Amino acid sequence: MTPTRYLHGFGNEFESEALPGALPIGQNSPQRCPYGLYAEQLSGSAFTAPRHLNRRSWLYRIRPSVLHVRDPKAIAQAYWKTPPCRDVGAPLGQLRWSASAVAGDAGSFIEGMHTIVTAGDCGLKIGMAAHLYLAAQSMEDDYFYDADGELLIVPQLGELRIFTEFGLIDCAPGEISVIPRGVKFRIELSAGPARGYVCENYGAPFTLPHLGAIGANGLANPRDFFTPTAAFEDKDKPCRLMVKWGGSFYRCEIDHSPLDVVAWHGDYAPYKYDLRKFCPVGSLLFRGAYVPASLVSFERHERIHGIDLRTL
Repeated sequence: MTPTRYLHGFGNEFESEALPGALPIGQNSPQRCPYGLYAEQLSGSAFTAPRHLNRRSWLYRIRPSVLHVRDPKAIAQAYWKTPPCRDVGAPLGQLRWSASAVAGDAGSFIEGMHTIVTAGDCGLKIGMAAHLYLAAQSMEDDYFYDADGELLIVPQLGELRIFTEFGLIDCAPGEISVIPRGVKFRIELSAGPARGYVCENYGAPFTLPHLGAIGANGLANPRDFFTPTAAFEDKDKPCRLMVKWGGSFYRCEIDHSPLDVVAWHGDYAPYKYDLRKFCPVGSLLFRGAYVPASLVSFERHERIHGIDLRTL
């Protein structure tokens, strides 16, 4: 398998190219892009937003994305619900559930999506929905993008290879990945069936909280968020693009892969994070193992001075 490469940081202004010289220099939309590519902007915020809140990326792709959504046909997606859900009766009392088995007929990541709970309203761009995914097969010639919200993917069983318009992300249990609203992708199963959770966020994009009283260090560090480097598919064959919009699902028949972005730059892109790098406060907890400060001090003195302080 092709090794994945990443750009480090959260909310940064990145740039990447899969072919040398594919990214225009000094301008976003030249009359003639390198390699005959098409320049397009993907917006994740209103164009009137303040500069520090603006989210957009320029993509340079083999074919214009206007060719992707043609003659869409509504399809049924029985288990994936979108608020407000008028047809779901919520029982009174506490609920719990065991892990669900991944059956051989579970289908792909999208087909095996089951909604657990919803809140808010996707049309008003508030609230979220929590889903469980059960996947038994890769998305070979099937692609998807969610126009209702961004997807926070939390694998619990099995590793996912997420091929996005921006590049490749490998996401395993213990890691999380975020696919922004409107970004096309497909998911391959790296090692058999997969199971996990998805938070579909309809509101403002995820951001890092202020550190407040804990100071300059702790929680999730921006440098530990990985954004993929450019990679593309130049594939001319019948493919299917599924779109989720307003809680409904549509399928478009296209004659090529929509993952044909050869270069891009901007701050609106997918990313992943290793949860084992989360530190509640400073360096008190690292990679899930608590080490008393006194013990760290003992070991440090032993290394420097050769003295066993435990015997004193």
